[in-house]
Amino acid sequence: MDQHADVESRRRTARVLAKAAVAELAALWEAWPDRPQVQYLRGPEAGLVMVQGRTGGTGDRFNLGEATVTRATVVVRSDASGDPDEAVGTAYVLGSHPDHAGLAAIFDAMLASGRRDRVLTEVIEPLERAQAERDALARAEARSTVVDFFTVARENSGPDEEDDE
Repeated sequence: MDQHADVESRRRTARVLAKAAVAELAALWEAWPDRPQVQYLRGPEAGLVMVQGRTGGTGDRFNLGEATVTRATVVVRSDASGDPDEAVGTAYVLGSHPDHAGLAAIFDAMLASGRRDRVLTEVIEPLERAQAERDALARAEARSTVVDFFTVARENSGPDEEDDE
């Protein structure tokens, strides 16, 4: 895998894990049959990050404000195959959600281990499909409230009956 594809894959999985509900991640972790040993290198901790915007989306940068972010870093270890397998994972989630950051970091570490393919098929892809369905539903609900002002203007462009008197 080339470096660009690797970066894009990492962005994709980090985005899916960060957007997932903590209940979804907890259920997937509880259902995982051969859970590895987990050790926190950096326990979940909340902090602030400066959010920047760009004028017009592409212009000069400006500080928009601060946002709370929780991060965690873990190492997972497994001896299931006889070969010790160790990997480090890190996660950042928006808001103050230590459980979410911890679980996301665990799955991120498992993505860097020999369990990558299984995590992709059993965790990332189902979460990604569920998120796409929720996003599509939200877009459909938002579209149902759109007002076409040109149509409203045409419907009301006739002479007023009150002005005829």
